[in-house]
Amino acid sequence: MLENQVDVCIFDELFEEYLEVLNRPKFIRYPDFLNKAEFVLTQIESNALKFFPKEKFEIINDKNDNRLLELASESNADYLITGNTNDFTMSNFKGTKIVSPKEYWDNFR
Repeated sequence: MLENQVDVCIFDELFEEYLEVLNRPKFIRYPDFLNKAEFVLTQIESNALKFFPKEKFEIINDKNDNRLLELASESNADYLITGNTNDFTMSNFKGTKIVSPKEYWDNFR
């Protein structure tokens, strides 16, 4: 995976949201996917740098997506990698480059 190449940053509220999303009915019907996704999240949680953002933002319409900006700000992230191009229309936020997974893979790894 990306071991020793990048630092993955998380915080509790964001991680809890990921777990909640995985337990939605549309995913429950795919037990293999669910088991693999939970394994990956467990690996991320045990290896990621944990932060507790103090500053709150209301920039993105989807309230929960603002959490990613809060984490990027608190952790002084170099990159915020997201496939959510509908909500993350800016290319930079407080010094953090906002890129798609493909863009990161092709240009920055």
